[in-house]
Amino acid sequence: MPASPQSLCEFIDASPSPFHVCATAARLLEAAGYTELSESQAWPDSGGKFFTVRAGSLVAWDSTPGQVPFRIVGGHTDSPNLRVKQHPDRVVAGWQVVALQPYGGAWLNSWLDRDLGISGRLSVVDGGQVAHRLVRIDDPILRVPQLAIHLSDDRKGVSPDPQRHVNAILGVGEQRSFIGFVAERAGVRESDVLGFDLMTHDLAPSAITGAGREFVSAPRLDNQVTCHAGLEALLAAEPESHIPVLALFDHEEVGSQSDHGAQSELLLTVLERIVLASGQDRQDFLRRCAESMIASGDMAHATHPNYPDRHEPGHLIAVNAGPVLKVQPNLRYATDGRTAAAFALACRQAGVPLQRYEHRADLPCGSTIGPMTAARTGIPTVDVGAAQLAMHSAREVMGAADVAAYSAALQAFLAPAAGTRRG
Repeated sequence: MPASPQSLCEFIDASPSPFHVCATAARLLEAAGYTELSESQAWPDSGGKFFTVRAGSLVAWDSTPGQVPFRIVGGHTDSPNLRVKQHPDRVVAGWQVVALQPYGGAWLNSWLDRDLGISGRLSVVDGGQVAHRLVRIDDPILRVPQLAIHLSDDRKGVSPDPQRHVNAILGVGEQRSFIGFVAERAGVRESDVLGFDLMTHDLAPSAITGAGREFVSAPRLDNQVTCHAGLEALLAAEPESHIPVLALFDHEEVGSQSDHGAQSELLLTVLERIVLASGQDRQDFLRRCAESMIASGDMAHATHPNYPDRHEPGHLIAVNAGPVLKVQPNLRYATDGRTAAAFALACRQAGVPLQRYEHRADLPCGSTIGPMTAARTGIPTVDVGAAQLAMHSAREVMGAADVAAYSAALQAFLAPAAGTRRG
């Protein structure tokens, strides 16, 4: 089924944490005939459709085209949120409070006064071994309350202190074990919980909004839009001249420096194992990489109607106007003329318009997995995305028509016309 606003909403609502993103993607891949491979096992020596999962990251590929270069779409599975501290239990003025920690560049005001659930992963002892359990609580158990305007020194609004002002109320009365509560809901004993990676998620479901239903309003658009679009592109691609690869990394919002982040060896290891499994050697792997290309997919800033002066003049970025090519001469984005041309050609072949974004020179520019992936692999990379408002808010908005257009462009990039090389 082609990517649609409804399928995006369903994907996001099924995926409140990076671990759930991987589980949702794995379910869709298996339904399409992909087979999961373990990194600790030998991989098949025949071409096929496969994927592997490492914690909150996933790499999937279709090696049926044979001994040809790669076309890779990269994205990230994590989003800014509030995460549970290791000793979360507090009692303050009679309130049972859960201590939370901002993750990534969360826009903290947007998390106040929302009904919050809990999701993530418990690491438990099972038969003398460590096992991992996904957990998801969609009941409104937590809330970070705003300070009343009458108690504020600044009537224009409060900027929450990340240490003192983003803890959540759980109940009243005597202290209870929050981890024990989560463990009970997950069907395990608290004493069996050895570690956890738990985070909050907004319980309001994703929605198609606007007078003409022209918007998607949802949490975690940055960057589950790319996870969804890239997955749909991979499943729809009919590759001939390249092996299409989808690489979804955790920890982009905090620098990607983990064993399964974009700065790890995960992608290179998978690519080399694909080549070695086909009977070729490392020289062949290096030759294939020399003709490969990466599209780093992340969201882009649409021109804000209330703050148009915060955007680069002459570079209007609109929702429902097609994918966005992201350029920054100081390499906060990896795009150069070669890779820009390759993605522009993909958009032309897909029949979708292309917008070009540059950041104001007097404002700090965010970055993506693009520059670090290009440096790590030596593979030319282009930074692209879909336009949105309210990036890093607990709830963001994008154009509904961009869902299909973005996925179509990524599909054309993954499976370019025969004879297309990296340039």
